[in-house]
Amino acid sequence: MKYVLVTGGVVSGLGKGVTASSIGVVLKACGLRVTSIKIDPYLNTDAGTMSPFEHGEVFVLDDGGEVDLDLGNYERFLDLKLTRDNNITTGKIYRSVIDKERKGDYLGKTVQVVPHITDAIQECIERVAMIPVDGKEGPANVCVIELGGTIGDIESMPFIEALGQFSHRVGPGNFCLVHVSLVPVLNVVGEQKTKPTQHSVRGLRGLGLTPNILACRSVKPLDENVKEKLSQFCHVQAANIITLYDVTNIWHIPLLLRDQKAHEALLRGLNLHGVAVEPMLEEWTARAEICDTLQNPVRIAMVGKYTGLSDSYLSVLKALLHASIACCQKLVVDWVPATDLEDTTAKEEPNIYEAAWNLLKGADGILVPGGFGDRGVQGKILAAKYARENSIPYLGICLGMQIAVIEFARSVLKLEDANSTEFDPDTSNPCVIFMPEGSKTHMGGTMRLGSRRTYFQVADCKSAKLYGNVSYVDERHRHRYEVNPDLISDFEDAGLAFVGKDESGKRMEGS
Repeated sequence: MKYVLVTGGVVSGLGKGVTASSIGVVLKACGLRVTSIKIDPYLNTDAGTMSPFEHGEVFVLDDGGEVDLDLGNYERFLDLKLTRDNNITTGKIYRSVIDKERKGDYLGKTVQVVPHITDAIQECIERVAMIPVDGKEGPANVCVIELGGTIGDIESMPFIEALGQFSHRVGPGNFCLVHVSLVPVLNVVGEQKTKPTQHSVRGLRGLGLTPNILACRSVKPLDENVKEKLSQFCHVQAANIITLYDVTNIWHIPLLLRDQKAHEALLRGLNLHGVAVEPMLEEWTARAEICDTLQNPVRIAMVGKYTGLSDSYLSVLKALLHASIACCQKLVVDWVPATDLEDTTAKEEPNIYEAAWNLLKGADGILVPGGFGDRGVQGKILAAKYARENSIPYLGICLGMQIAVIEFARSVLKLEDANSTEFDPDTSNPCVIFMPEGSKTHMGGTMRLGSRRTYFQVADCKSAKLYGNVSYVDERHRHRYEVNPDLISDFEDAGLAFVGKDESGKRMEGS
């Protein structure tokens, strides 16, 4: 097994996840099998209980793992089906070590960060790297590991120490470190500044890790003299310094790596020249170019609670983008905070209210994504009502579907107090109810999670046609509440058909 470690320096949010994914794409294009691991140094066991404002969306895997959104990038870029183990957190590592200590597995030794935590990290990496995630038998050729956070963070120190030991343990030719850093351009001077990267690399080397490749984020390609300066001060060959400059869409990133011969530097560092071929990225190139040339706009109103941070709905945005490209349309997402559509906003801030409704009325389609809590629910219901009454295409995902059901119950069935028991536990017309998979008292990992099968009840319904006229489909779930089975016949008699149901017929999956 060969390992590529991707670290980040200077500031967070440089795009380590996209860089790690793009490295995987290029290696895969060279004929290699690739797997990925994301290390998150936070103490949470997983991402399940974190607000999207904290950390972006919670990405759900087939096995029900609630993980960092970067694993979504890996799956989309590399066509993999990862497992919950592919996201390593401090919480997972410490819990495994403490569990062993409680069982007496350390035979009375003093349990310490070094060697017990660092050994556990290395063992976890080696074990997870061997899990096949591309549908083929046996382990991959290369494991791309992304270390979350920024070099110098206190919380990532045990991982840095463990990875330093790990690089020596697997030996030269089996480990390649790619450091993603920032080369800013100061407007006053107009010159690319190397000092932040120099300091970042110096810090990395002081912690026992030496980068083989520098991936420099910058507004424009690095000047040759800047490359030479970085090479001299960071002890990295100039040929191994790559510029990840600003591009029109992220599908250009693997092409940047290929054009700057990053694959050759990686193959050299991993002793893989003998088994790899020149990267074949024709289909990838075509997609990147098509995305740049689209002219005909399609406007989608995203009515949600976390509209201030687009990463909160990253997977939904990527799905919309992929669909728009397949339809040769230029995607325009209009962000509509759900609360802005409500009567309270009309009274307090009429200009914001009017602007939100103008966006909604100008949309070609309305999407209400998943979410938790009752803030903005009334605004979402108004959006669903507008879509239904004006025949605007409406996609409700998770809570978004429940919202459509509540709106239908209130407007068509005339059940004025119809609601979800999540928002009003005492409602006399509970049309969305708690149907537990686990616990009402514990939040983490207790929802209906992971890949579940939906059977289409009507062969020629729109949903079945969109999936290619199949009889069932497997989709990932993350929710606690369901449409009340006792009201299904009332809904269907009034014209709301539930065309997708689970194997028991009690959970409504699509309408």
